[in-house]
Amino acid sequence: MSTTDPVPIVTNNRDEHRYEVKINEQLAVLTYKQQAGRIVFLHTGVPPALEGRGIASQLASFALENALAQHLTVVPLCPFVASYIRRHQEYLPLLTEAEQARLLEG
Repeated sequence: MSTTDPVPIVTNNRDEHRYEVKINEQLAVLTYKQQAGRIVFLHTGVPPALEGRGIASQLASFALENALAQHLTVVPLCPFVASYIRRHQEYLPLLTEAEQARLLEG
């Protein structure tokens, strides 16, 4: 990111069930389903114009911190979020033991 690029701000669009970053009319998202006591991360999408800026990682980090704050169990069906958790294992406790085993085997 150059010094003129806006700082990405992640928001939780609860109505659309997604975390969002909007820059220059481009929208990056991390979609989810939330149910009693758990959140299932489904898909991360970053438009080509926003790639290479670490926005997907910012979405994942924000979403996982939000899950932690709400004491939610995380189910990382989204391959990017699963990969992010493998690289940032401080989030492993948010997963069930079965999900942790699945994630670490993959």
